[in-house]
Amino acid sequence: MTALRLLTSSDASAIRRVYSGAAVTFLGRPEMTDPEAEKYVVRVQEWAAADPIKQYILGVDVGGDLVGVVKLGRRPGRHGRLGYVLREDCWGRGYATSAVQELVVFAFTTAGLESLGGKHHPDNPASGRVLTKAGFTRLCIRDGMIEYHLADRP
Repeated sequence: MTALRLLTSSDASAIRRVYSGAAVTFLGRPEMTDPEAEKYVVRVQEWAAADPIKQYILGVDVGGDLVGVVKLGRRPGRHGRLGYVLREDCWGRGYATSAVQELVVFAFTTAGLESLGGKHHPDNPASGRVLTKAGFTRLCIRDGMIEYHLADRP
């Protein structure tokens, strides 16, 4: 069972593992180093303490193991954009779909958003299936990415 949670300072090594290997292939960034992971966790904690919160970054926890990250950024007009990355050894188990479904509920309730967008690289169809299973509708290809939209509350 997946659960979304705030990141803690002890999550840096798990974050580095999430942002490594094939998981970063379509993210447009190299693997994260240990110092980068430590800085990332500090930055995420600062964003979580901001008022108002403009970006939520939550860990995807499976039985006490941090296996991924989901992100929800606020956009103008009560719109949000989500993203997600999952550790490669955890692919294909439904964790990303479950985490995105939980994030959608969070977006429409706690964050008070009215619509969401998401996107994925065309060479990563599994990511598109995650969005579709979470209720998103495919819109178009823009800037080399496939874009999706969700406007109905779950």
